[in-house]
Amino acid sequence: MYIFKAGVVGAGAMGAGIAQVITFSGLPVVLKDVNQELVDKGLAVVRGIYQRRVEQGKMSAGELKDKMDLITGTATWEGFEDVDIVIEAVPEKMAIKRQVFAQLEQVCPEQTIFASNTSALSISEMGAATKRPGKVVGMHFFNPAHVMKLVEVIPGLDTTQETIDDVVMFTESLRKIPVVVQECPGFLVNRLLMPYLNEAVWALSEGAATAEEIDQAMTEFGWPMGPFTLMDMLGIDVCYDVGAYLYGEYGERMTPAPLYDPIFKAGRYGEKTGAGFYGYGGQSDEPVRQMIKDLQASGQVRSGTPFSVDRLMMPLINEAVYCITEHVANINDIDMACIAGIGMKVGDTRMGPLELGDQIGLDLVLAKLEALQAEFGERFRPARLLRSKVRAGHLGKKVGKGFREYSG
Repeated sequence: MYIFKAGVVGAGAMGAGIAQVITFSGLPVVLKDVNQELVDKGLAVVRGIYQRRVEQGKMSAGELKDKMDLITGTATWEGFEDVDIVIEAVPEKMAIKRQVFAQLEQVCPEQTIFASNTSALSISEMGAATKRPGKVVGMHFFNPAHVMKLVEVIPGLDTTQETIDDVVMFTESLRKIPVVVQECPGFLVNRLLMPYLNEAVWALSEGAATAEEIDQAMTEFGWPMGPFTLMDMLGIDVCYDVGAYLYGEYGERMTPAPLYDPIFKAGRYGEKTGAGFYGYGGQSDEPVRQMIKDLQASGQVRSGTPFSVDRLMMPLINEAVYCITEHVANINDIDMACIAGIGMKVGDTRMGPLELGDQIGLDLVLAKLEALQAEFGERFRPARLLRSKVRAGHLGKKVGKGFREYSG
């Protein structure tokens, strides 16, 4: 099915960004939110993205007007009666998403694809709430949508192959890179990213290093930004909800760092509230430093533990191995998704977690995880496939065979 017109429900940062991406490809889009004020804010975000392109000399003022003419803002369902695909970008609550799809069913044609921009929730459960589960699919953009190239395409249990193919083609028409991911909690990139972010918070809680020191260590390693800068940008409320969900689904290795709780309860959600792990504007990070002292004094966390880059990187590599075992995605797609979705690099080289493991040596990765497990507990228990690789002598680049094969 060719897509001639799209709808986006939710005009926040992600929804507005997705609407801009669609108009940039030349397609008309209708952008909806619950009231006109939110719709206008979303339209202003879209205009702002285009205005920056004008200021950079990448498009003319006339082209900006042409692109903005492709977008219609609405606080009702008007305009959704002839859309070929709808992407919802409403808050990460299953009840809200199910309600949106139920309302869409009343106004959209039978052939309309219902896509969710959820970063973790079950596509199958959303599909089950509709009369068209074969037309329900995950289409997870990354923040900021107009910059990041990756889109995870997640079929539910009932999603048809035709729907998958249509969404992959649509994603490519938006000049994005689609990766089809088997449904699992957190899908692919967020499932890999959360253990990395979570371990950064554990290390901070224990006084292993400051947020600034950890961020600096990880940018020196190759990341485009450190974990605390990233969480403040993503929204600590979002990280809190996703982390709790993944813990409920995967258990002990996703145990959330205790520091998340007081930061969340204090309303320090990151840049959008002016305070997160860092302070912005007139705010400071002193309240977070006090929370850390209180956690250590209460005995909820240890104190004086060492910091190492391995504490953050080894869980990420380990989770990638779990994803292979569970057939969430293939080896190439896992590495490419981390490069395109979160900008992963080692030094100046773009590299995903599995190639990194091969480069380090899988025997050394296993040894590092076992040492971390002995020091910090079950969060670091090595994936069975990693042990099997080492026992089979598939140690990585140094022997020509690891998760990939190497010549010469």
